[in-house]
Amino acid sequence: MGIDSKHVLSAPGNNSKRMSLDALMPQVYDELHRLAASYMSNERVGHTLQPTALVNEIYLQLLKQHSVDFNNRGQVVGVAAQMMRRVLRKHEETRRAAKRGGDATLICLSDAPEPAGQPAVEFGELDLALDRLAHLDERQAKVVELRIFGGLTVDETAEFLKVSVATVHRDWATGKIWLTSELRRV
Repeated sequence: MGIDSKHVLSAPGNNSKRMSLDALMPQVYDELHRLAASYMSNERVGHTLQPTALVNEIYLQLLKQHSVDFNNRGQVVGVAAQMMRRVLRKHEETRRAAKRGGDATLICLSDAPEPAGQPAVEFGELDLALDRLAHLDERQAKVVELRIFGGLTVDETAEFLKVSVATVHRDWATGKIWLTSELRRV
């Protein structure tokens, strides 16, 4: 595991959350690292953001969460997915500002981590489209975000959002169709 949590300082009064998170991190670290590596695999050679650094940044941000109790793997991965999206967005914005365009981070809208023949989507385009979807249907956008960025299963997504599995299936199918249509226009 890349994180040595004994060397990470946590805020006072945060010991219970830290112990819970520390207990769950070994279970989800490899999964988070695979997700980060998948996102970074399409980056240019010599890219400054590495998968391990991204996961470590997410871990530090998870420690700062005050309103979330990490009771299971799905909660950690769900919150981490949301944070990963924000970190990637900020990184993309910073790079674009510096380069005025430049190389883009590519994401795939499939259930599979790296499907053959699936067209990749630029992270910035997907991020903006997810924001537009959130204005139309916030839950659908959350489902898509958790499935794409978190790699959560339908059952895990339903548990995380506290909705039925059927609702997640419906939101996932509709959200993917809407995003695909929206991204074709870009």
